Amino acid sequence: MPGKRKIIFGVLSVLVFLAVFILPDFIFAAENLEEICQLEKIEQNCAVLSPSECRVLLEKCESYFQDKSAEIEKDIDRTQTEKETLENQIYILKNKIKKLDYQIYQNNLMIKDLSFQIGDTEDSIEKTSLKIEDSKNQLSKILREIYEQDQRSTVEILIGEGELSDFFDNLVALESLNSKNQELLKSIKSLKSSLETQKQSLDEEKGGLERTVEVQTLQKQESDETKKNQEYFLKLTEVEYQKYLNEKKEVEKKAAEIRSRIFELIGVPKAPTFGEALELAKYVEKITGIRPAFLLAVLTQESNIGKNVGQCYLKNSKTGSGVVAYNGKEISRVMSPTRDVTPFLNICSDLGRDPYNTPVSCPMSYGWGGAMGPGQFIPSTWVLYEDKIQAVIGKSPDPWDIKDAFLATGIYLKELGGISNEWRAAMKYFSGASWKKNEEFYGNSVIALAKKYQADIEVLESQ
Repeated sequence: MPGKRKIIFGVLSVLVFLAVFILPDFIFAAENLEEICQLEKIEQNCAVLSPSECRVLLEKCESYFQDKSAEIEKDIDRTQTEKETLENQIYILKNKIKKLDYQIYQNNLMIKDLSFQIGDTEDSIEKTSLKIEDSKNQLSKILREIYEQDQRSTVEILIGEGELSDFFDNLVALESLNSKNQELLKSIKSLKSSLETQKQSLDEEKGGLERTVEVQTLQKQESDETKKNQEYFLKLTEVEYQKYLNEKKEVEKKAAEIRSRIFELIGVPKAPTFGEALELAKYVEKITGIRPAFLLAVLTQESNIGKNVGQCYLKNSKTGSGVVAYNGKEISRVMSPTRDVTPFLNICSDLGRDPYNTPVSCPMSYGWGGAMGPGQFIPSTWVLYEDKIQAVIGKSPDPWDIKDAFLATGIYLKELGGISNEWRAAMKYFSGASWKKNEEFYGNSVIALAKKYQADIEVLESQ
């Protein structure tokens, strides 16, 4: 019996191990999160789940959409690279085609000029040929004259010429003319030969340029065809790129809606308990990376985590003066009229608040007041972060809402370098980039509070 009990106990242990550690992961892996994480499905499931179970589901879905957004981002980067590569190749081809157009145009001008030169050379050759024929005719005539003179008898010469010396003079003159004409004929023939050589050279140069133009025209056609193909693929890539952008936008929208739902589920009132504030701070850490103890310390320093969001009301939008909330005493410098009043009025208008009965911080001994909500943002700073907060929660943020204030403070601290240097970030949070050494009390106080909160958090988490 004991042996059987051991076997049964062992089997049960394996089953429990499977049920607790392996099966949930297997089932979760088999889940179709694309379908489960649609907001309608989430609402249906959360209607029958406990708040903690609903939150687990929401966080799973948020993680799913974050992963999906990261995957789409990789696709966007890839298609962007492909797009840039194709655009660069098309740009190069356009320049190549333009260059070939210029070369073809230039070569066609040269061919045209060579055609004129060849025409002129052909005319010169024709004229030279006519001169050669004329010279030949003249030589023939002179040679006939010389021949006829040679055939005359002495009696005929004496009868025909007054004196014998006249005959010899005529004969010498004919011989001299014959010699000059032969030299001229030789020179004309040499000119004709030179012109023919020149024409042949011009014909060859023209032929070479015509072949170059043919090659360049083919290269242009080939480049133009390649450019058209790449433009076609660029259009496809652009369509794919825009598709991924739209998909990423949709995924980010769903993720923001889920984050907003998680914030609603936390259900923090205006002045939260430490446990509620810690829950919010932990969630903000997932988004921003800011340590919860540090975030809580800053918010404590600013507003005692939402318990004191300001004791003054703005009353005069032109001068920025106002009153103390609890006694109605008039006070100047409640809000900077040039820097903060206009954004403050716009924020209140968007949220449906009465700007003249909405609490803001009173001025210290120097500077202006006007800081809003638990995070004590001045209006001109808040408007710089509205879009970033809205991208996370999926709706217009409210600086007096504890959840939005926690998130805004976390985002701002992250941008101030709060992940790597908390003290410096706290100093910049208090007085901007131009913080002074005599304000070190603020940074020192925040760090001391953060140390205390960290100890409290560790005690809570160990229980």
